[in-house]
Amino acid sequence: MIKHLTYLLLISLLFSACSTTKDLPAGQKLYTGGEVKIADKDIKKNDAKALSSELQGLLRPAPNGKILGLRIKLYIYQKTRTTKTKGLKHWLNTKFGEPPILASSVDLQKNSQILQNRLQNESYFQAQVSGDTVAKAKVAKAVYIVQAGPAYKYRNITFPTGKGSLDTAVTGTSAKTFLKPGNKYNLDIIKNERLRIDARLKEEGFYYFAPEDLIVQIDSTIAGHQVDAFLKVKDNTPNKARRIYTINNIYVYPAYTLRDTALKLDSAVKYRWYNVIDRRRRTVKPFVFKNTVLLHPGEVYNRTDHTNSLSRFVELGPFKFVRNRFQEVGQDSSKMDAFYFLTQYPKKSLSFDALFRSTSANYNGTQLNLNWRNRNAFKGAENLTVTLFGSTDGQIASSYGGHALSQVGIQTTLSWPRFISPFNFKADNAYIPRTNFSLGYSVVNRSGLYNLNSFNGSFGYQWKQSNHKTHELNLLNVTYVNPLKVDSVYTDSIRKTRNPSLKHVIDPQFTFGPSYSYTYTNTTETYRTNTIYYNGRISLSGNILGLVMGADTLNGKPKTLFGTNFNQYVKLENEIRYFHKVGLSSQIATRLIVGLGIPYGNSTILPYSQQFFIGGANSLRGFRARSIGPGAVDPTSVNPSSNAFLADQSGDIKIEGNIEFRPKLFSIVYGALFVDAGNIWNYRSHPGQENGVFSSKFLSQMAADAGFGLRFDASVIVLRTDFGFPILKPWSNSSTSTPGMVFNLAIGYPF
Repeated sequence: MIKHLTYLLLISLLFSACSTTKDLPAGQKLYTGGEVKIADKDIKKNDAKALSSELQGLLRPAPNGKILGLRIKLYIYQKTRTTKTKGLKHWLNTKFGEPPILASSVDLQKNSQILQNRLQNESYFQAQVSGDTVAKAKVAKAVYIVQAGPAYKYRNITFPTGKGSLDTAVTGTSAKTFLKPGNKYNLDIIKNERLRIDARLKEEGFYYFAPEDLIVQIDSTIAGHQVDAFLKVKDNTPNKARRIYTINNIYVYPAYTLRDTALKLDSAVKYRWYNVIDRRRRTVKPFVFKNTVLLHPGEVYNRTDHTNSLSRFVELGPFKFVRNRFQEVGQDSSKMDAFYFLTQYPKKSLSFDALFRSTSANYNGTQLNLNWRNRNAFKGAENLTVTLFGSTDGQIASSYGGHALSQVGIQTTLSWPRFISPFNFKADNAYIPRTNFSLGYSVVNRSGLYNLNSFNGSFGYQWKQSNHKTHELNLLNVTYVNPLKVDSVYTDSIRKTRNPSLKHVIDPQFTFGPSYSYTYTNTTETYRTNTIYYNGRISLSGNILGLVMGADTLNGKPKTLFGTNFNQYVKLENEIRYFHKVGLSSQIATRLIVGLGIPYGNSTILPYSQQFFIGGANSLRGFRARSIGPGAVDPTSVNPSSNAFLADQSGDIKIEGNIEFRPKLFSIVYGALFVDAGNIWNYRSHPGQENGVFSSKFLSQMAADAGFGLRFDASVIVLRTDFGFPILKPWSNSSTSTPGMVFNLAIGYPF
């Protein structure tokens, strides 16, 4: 079979090569690309390779694209050519076809000049480039020979010596200059140096200064292939670019439209250090802007407060467009008035969402949301959202089947763009802090097994310390879950198997207490070779009340609140991800999860909704979701029937590690080779799960798998397939073997 596939592939390659060149115009050859050769022996091999790769990216035109080595688009173009302007062939030709790139269309002289200019801009002032065409049969390529010559390096860097405020300010930035003696001359770095100086001067009040007002003069007559650089302010720089500006008055227009042309400064209402001009009526209360207007009258203008103010106006929520203008008070004045023109969204909106999702429980399904939103509920930029939702999910690729899960409910959230607190917290970065209050109710249905009532509520704060750091502090989280209906199939299974995991799912849950979460990430900075993501969280429930009431379930003293046993615990969660680039398009991704829940006082085990789970499409991919643990417990031993459902295995402690290599194969297709390991454990021993308690033997109770997969990354959505193979099972002497392979289909990366 493999032999036949090999022959078929070779025939396809030959067919493609012939079919894309035989239809070329007479005397023409298909252009297959350009090659840049560095002829200098003095340039190190790695440097020459990098330089060649850089120069090759400048060559034009690009040859016809290939997919798996085949010019599919060119083949489609040639086979669907038509004189018609409509129809299937015309659509295929214009949508998916690509005309042939001919060798005659390559301008060797122009490309050589472009390469020579780039080399001269990167310190090779004596560079020479020549190009020629190398033909074979019906194809041809361009070859460019580069004689780079010596690289010129900086000897001295001189900043302005004038006594004016602008010259002094420019020289004051020299400590952090990008231009260093001994470094190679590079025009791009000089441009970046001008941008750096401009950014620094904008923080010191030079509002009208621009990078183009600076010039760097180079003296290349120095012996030894060295240059001296002289950075100076251009003589024709306008006077206003030399002034340091301060803020005079600030005006905010919260209901601006394009029809408004007059400033109407006489109708301004002063609030603290800024003025509000609401032309129609009081649509937004003036106090709302005290956290967004970061500039103050009398202060020197600075770009940081300027841009942060604009970001905060946008983050408030009610405003669709934000426009800003600074205006000089007088022709020769160094004072400016600041104007903020805010165009509002429609106050109320109704939207409908249809989502396809993949959950951590290895379910795939759909969710429908009907959202009603008021962006300015009480004229303080409060965002009130009411969402009606319904979802249905089914477990696919599971060797044990699985009962479909559906859910309907309502979630209401009120968000204030500020801290609601008796204490005065101040933040002056680009991000608006938020106070959030939410209430929700849902009915959870596990088909053929049970229905649960679920109530939730929370009040707390969310704020960004910086672009990398996010905090979330909930002063109170409340969750109440109780069984609405339990089918006899489920109760019979509890009675027959005596599996504590089955009963724990439908036990009433009542949790209340604070939580705090901290997140650090720089993964959005794709230029980095190494990036990390970290999330740490601590959650508490019933701690103070349990201590006051003397709750002690182990000694027969459980306590209730509103007639219901409440849960008492401390829970810690940690997750760290590390990503390392391998080449331009491949990556190694790793993850470590460590979680610990300590039930005490009124609880002997964490409530089901707060427990840890392991296994599935986003965890250990060689095992069914939630089918591992706790500890060395065999989840199949308590329910050996081949057609019976398996309980979701849960625990109070979790350790999990993953490593995955993600090479780019072609186009939007990425591969994956992965290894996963981990398990969950109970904090205390429970009947029927004696082997599930955490102990010094935890390393010998690790489950592990290995596998491979594909990722179809279209940016807006990632479709993922994984084939996982179990290699270690935490239970021993098992009569029921783990499946040889588990297939996972999911949306998004596993981590």
